[in-house]
Amino acid sequence: MADVAPLLLELGAVVLGVSLLGLIAHRFGISPVPLMLLAGVGLGAGGIIDLSHAEPFIGPAAEIGVLLLLLMLGLEFTSEELAQSLKRHSASGVIDMVLNAGTGYLMGLLLGLQLPACLALAGITWVSSSGIVSRLLSDLGRIGNRETPAVLSILVIEDIAMAIFLPVLIAVLTGAEWWQALGAVALALAAVLSILIASRRASVRLGRLLSHPSDEQVLLRLLGIMLLVAGLTQLLGASAAVGAFLVGIAVPPSLSVRARVILSPLRDLFAAIFFFSFGLPIVPADLVPVLPAAFMLAVLTTTTKLATGWAAARRDGVQWRGRLRAGSALVPRGEFSIVIAALAVGAGYAEIGALAACYVLITAIGGPLLARFIVPTLRPVAA
Repeated sequence: MADVAPLLLELGAVVLGVSLLGLIAHRFGISPVPLMLLAGVGLGAGGIIDLSHAEPFIGPAAEIGVLLLLLMLGLEFTSEELAQSLKRHSASGVIDMVLNAGTGYLMGLLLGLQLPACLALAGITWVSSSGIVSRLLSDLGRIGNRETPAVLSILVIEDIAMAIFLPVLIAVLTGAEWWQALGAVALALAAVLSILIASRRASVRLGRLLSHPSDEQVLLRLLGIMLLVAGLTQLLGASAAVGAFLVGIAVPPSLSVRARVILSPLRDLFAAIFFFSFGLPIVPADLVPVLPAAFMLAVLTTTTKLATGWAAARRDGVQWRGRLRAGSALVPRGEFSIVIAALAVGAGYAEIGALAACYVLITAIGGPLLARFIVPTLRPVAA
């Protein structure tokens, strides 16, 4: 038991520290996400305190946190609403790709990066963080807002698009044959399509399985199903977050309210660990040389994400305030951007690593603050 003591001490300090950050954020009326990210940077690699004993637990807990965030988000909507929204926002997804991936690719060319590194940078700037955005919508009380379906549609389209983009990127980075990338793309798309169909058809059976007088049974069954589906989705080359989101979509509306109440404390705990862990691998000293380029990239792609959200929310008939809220909610980049950067670094493009880490940190901190303050600080323009 003596060997467990450092782990328990470090985890206890992390949980209490996150609790304090939540109180501070509540005091100032902002999301706690930026504070948690900064705390992770300060206490992680090259930071103030070494958390080496706690990191083996924090890593898997952070992954579960993302899945719970997306599961809870899926519980807010039905499969019919998702299907209609995805169909309506296919053009919004194209706009999102052209504006945000295109900006990253062009910025890579301006920085003198090689073409594979430019493609990686395009992916880094393209995809919003599903975990941060879902928590942000909850913190700001915007789950029921009119613009939220547009935001969710963009997130789901981006995650599905990653099933195509990542195999292609890996092939480009490693010099693999084109038919290998094509096979991986086909497998990932088949997995996503199968789970989409299953989530619409399995709702009644899932409702029967989850129906039980004991909250403990509902919790364990839903958590187990979420982990299995997310793991299967990830195994087949798509995003585990898509699997978790679609499990939430498949839960019948008659059970979704009860499921949200049961899962909320668990979601809050693991999501807090996720946001804290996000900054742990980042070495602050490595960010200084790339800060100007990362800041410029963040400014440009914040503008393009605002345009993406504006266009998507406008398609749903949302007024100008909701369009701004939609765009600002999409600004944070996160888990996918880090994964893409890691692939590029592993393929020998080390310059991408620090740039991506700095860029993600800027958008992950600045995005929630922008989402909180953008609408109150602006005034409507007279007609």
